[in-house]
Amino acid sequence: MINLTLVFMVIGAIILLAIFFHYVPFFLWLSAKVSGVSISLIQLFLMRIRNVPPHTIVPAMIEAHKAGLSNITRDELEAHYMAGGHVEKVVHALVSASKANIELSFQMATGIDLAGRDVFEAVQMSVNPKVIDTPPVTAVAKDGIQLIAKARVTVRANIRQLVGGAGEDTVLARVGEGIVSSIGSSENHKSVLENPDSISKLVLRKGLDAGTAFEILSIDIADIDIGRNIGASLQIDQANADKNIAQAKAEERRAMAVALEQEMKAKAEEARANVIQAEAEVPKAMADAFRNGNLGIMDYYRMKNIQADTDMRNSIARPDSHPAGNEPIGK
Repeated sequence: MINLTLVFMVIGAIILLAIFFHYVPFFLWLSAKVSGVSISLIQLFLMRIRNVPPHTIVPAMIEAHKAGLSNITRDELEAHYMAGGHVEKVVHALVSASKANIELSFQMATGIDLAGRDVFEAVQMSVNPKVIDTPPVTAVAKDGIQLIAKARVTVRANIRQLVGGAGEDTVLARVGEGIVSSIGSSENHKSVLENPDSISKLVLRKGLDAGTAFEILSIDIADIDIGRNIGASLQIDQANADKNIAQAKAEERRAMAVALEQEMKAKAEEARANVIQAEAEVPKAMADAFRNGNLGIMDYYRMKNIQADTDMRNSIARPDSHPAGNEPIGK
């Protein structure tokens, strides 16, 4: 019975110690005291009650104290953690900025962190600039030759404009726009190939980093390739378009001519029909003239003689109307 009671007492003591060291991190408090950071066990216990992990706040306070950043308080670190920030990154960034003589306040660092940017990476980029490779940029010189350029942009983080400043995509877009403008204003593609640095100088003069989170240090043209002859292609397309237009107009004129010819033929057929109809009325008119006494027998025979004489003259005038070997009289 005594051994069983002792076992329960030991187990209870272990559980109580575990609960105590969970809510009161004694060894963490001891580490802070040894490092010179002033914090009490009551404050560590209250951190547990507020759901703030002491193992995040205390090491950050120790790091800041060792780096000489005495203006950072425990309440500020707790407030930043409860706001959803990254305490470790902020303290790392402040220490790095302090060692690199970069002006960065705690308020600015927390603001950058809460804005969704990596403040520690931004400080590192301020010390060690970053190189960004642009995608191939296609542009056409004034002589119609297409050039494909690739550039390398060296940028440095602008700490003061990290909050609200444009990112890498904006910088790449502006650099691409500047390359297109520079190549497009060149008289010919040969001058661009001879002096690629002219593109860099023109682009840098435009101040493309305004309103961005970066400062452009240099723009270097890595490669330039010759593409298609856009001018010749456009001229060929224009010539084909003009040819198609001319063919369409010629087809329209031909259709109008065919329609006019058909119309003239219809009119000729109509006139021929009218003539035939009029000739059909001649016998009736002659009969009426005989009946009314307006035409005599002698007049009729005289008209017949004239008609026969006309037919004979017409037959003589046509050489193909005589058989072979029979020539007209008087030849």
